[in-house]
Amino acid sequence: MIIKNVRLINPADGRDEICRINIEDGLIKEIVGQASQGESTENKQLDEDFSGTQEILDAKGCIAAPGLVDVHVHFRDPGFTYKEDIESGSLAAAKGGYTSVILMANTKPVVDQEETLSYILEKAGKSPIHVYSCACVTKGMKGQELVDMDRLHRCGAVGFTDDGLPLLEADVAKRAMEQAARLDVPISFHEEEPSLITNPGINMGKVSEQLGLGGASREAEITMIERDLTLALETGASIDIQHISTKEGVELVRQARKKSDRIHAEATPHHFSLTEEAVLEHGTLAKMNPPLRTEDDRQAIIAGLKDGTIDLIATDHAPHSAEEKAKPLTEAPSGIIGLETALPLAVTNLVHAGHLTMMELIDRMSYAPAKLYHLNAGSIEVGKPADIVIFHEQEKGQAGPFLSKSQNSPFAGQMLDGVVEYTICGGEIVYSRK
Repeated sequence: MIIKNVRLINPADGRDEICRINIEDGLIKEIVGQASQGESTENKQLDEDFSGTQEILDAKGCIAAPGLVDVHVHFRDPGFTYKEDIESGSLAAAKGGYTSVILMANTKPVVDQEETLSYILEKAGKSPIHVYSCACVTKGMKGQELVDMDRLHRCGAVGFTDDGLPLLEADVAKRAMEQAARLDVPISFHEEEPSLITNPGINMGKVSEQLGLGGASREAEITMIERDLTLALETGASIDIQHISTKEGVELVRQARKKSDRIHAEATPHHFSLTEEAVLEHGTLAKMNPPLRTEDDRQAIIAGLKDGTIDLIATDHAPHSAEEKAKPLTEAPSGIIGLETALPLAVTNLVHAGHLTMMELIDRMSYAPAKLYHLNAGSIEVGKPADIVIFHEQEKGQAGPFLSKSQNSPFAGQMLDGVVEYTICGGEIVYSRK
């Protein structure tokens, strides 16, 4: 395959120029670039005859970036496959430009045993993209007894998390971090103290008061983040503070990252795009854990992404059926899908809003997450797997209908900048808009 006349953006080496990318046997064979991005793309070196090549993509006007990497997705398989499964989730990911995703462990049964992990990885092996899985931190996700982290890691778990639930016992969290540090794998934390939450999924503030409901206080997140950052600095573990939602949480991470480069944090597109006001417009489609909060919090998250405090953008792709989301606000499950809208939301609300450069965005959506999980991904360079997303930055596209089994998104129908044209994984086109 040849991709010609494309603007290559590659955070690993800072490359930003019009290039021709040659792909052979699933790998990047050659990158031929012009002296600068501003020169004409009508360059003989880039447009020479490749009639013997199996496939030629003329991507003039598009960006080629390393395939996106999402460290936080739920494919609901096993146990909840009416919402999503590995096959449908992979198709949704490919449409969104993702070539690597990491599954959370709160399936049914949860991923605390080798048998469940093996089932997932065997099914993942048939996916058109790279699908990895975390295992639980504690048995049954009950927060008490650690899983056999050594064994699960040997069996293929790339990290550990009880995502969906916090680790309430500090000694359990510390021992888990010590084990993760010894194995040199990331451990991710869902930071919500349940005793400080009266109604999950909605911020405790003016909107919850207007609706006459309780909510999730910001302190529920802040106290847990503070504890786990302290433990991480003590143990040397590589930790990921998941789906950060408060300005105080961002500042705590900022200060901790000054002391250790093993502290990481993720922001979701919904937390940098929406505020609690969205609940009034979208109802349960704007209900998630942790909840959407205030404009000050949203701006703090954007500032954290801008200065590198938050080094990961992750979707927390959380499919639910229409019937589940049709329940009252206090009964419907929390979470929204995100794989097919993440890149357009980021282009629209971060790059075109003037907060991040495109290079910085691709770093947080591909290079940094791949590096955290030690994946052979996140960079377009000779000898690397040909995992590439090709997209129009300036073109607008409508969000939805989605390839996910579930359609639970407050962004459905919106016109957003940034349209994925092709997703290439291992040198094969796994998604094409045409």
